[in-house]
Amino acid sequence: MIALSLALMLNSALSLSKTTAVLPTTGRHPLEQTALRHGARMFFHYCVACHSLKYMRYSRIARDLKLSRQQVMTHLNLTGGRFNDPVISSMPAALATKAFGKVPPDLSLEIRAKGAVWAYNYLNTFYLDPKSPIGWNNTVLPNTTMPFPLWELQGEQVAVVGKDGHQVQKLEIKQLGTMKPAQYRQATRDLIDFLTYVSDPAALQRRRYGIWVMLFLVLFTFLAWLLKKEYWKDIH
Repeated sequence: MIALSLALMLNSALSLSKTTAVLPTTGRHPLEQTALRHGARMFFHYCVACHSLKYMRYSRIARDLKLSRQQVMTHLNLTGGRFNDPVISSMPAALATKAFGKVPPDLSLEIRAKGAVWAYNYLNTFYLDPKSPIGWNNTVLPNTTMPFPLWELQGEQVAVVGKDGHQVQKLEIKQLGTMKPAQYRQATRDLIDFLTYVSDPAALQRRRYGIWVMLFLVLFTFLAWLLKKEYWKDIH
């Protein structure tokens, strides 16, 4: 029985590894401004209709991403909120509950709760499933009730199942969307980077302060060394 359990666990792990991926390496910092701005556009054009960021205000996004008030209100604010308002989904809670069975989660803390790799894989493992009520399924979160909002970008992805007709072995693009696979992976990476920032916006400040703290420590160490030399110059 123990051997059978271990075999099933190993088989599940191998199957999961075939349908998931790590975050693509870009050679840049996860909080790089260009990626955050592109990720913000992705969120506000494809996610804010259902998901809120109730712990984040439009004004904070403008300040941290170095965007003007006009840029934020014109290109990002699609819900009719004011500049100092938190980012609230345009979908009423009652309608969301009726459509999805529950209110879609607020994404302010989602990355901190589940991790960036989990969220990235989730956005990259949707596939067509005619048996699903929404027409899509997901290998990371099977039987998800969330429709796939990025399907026009990625295209139509299908699952290749094993001989048992149920176990997903891998995912393949059946019809390309408006983006090539590499472009789509990078776009979802930028979206995850933005949600990572939203989950911990103070990280940007810590990054800026960290540079000055390191410079101060270097300068302090140099002054301390000079002071030590002065104190001990007559002692051999």
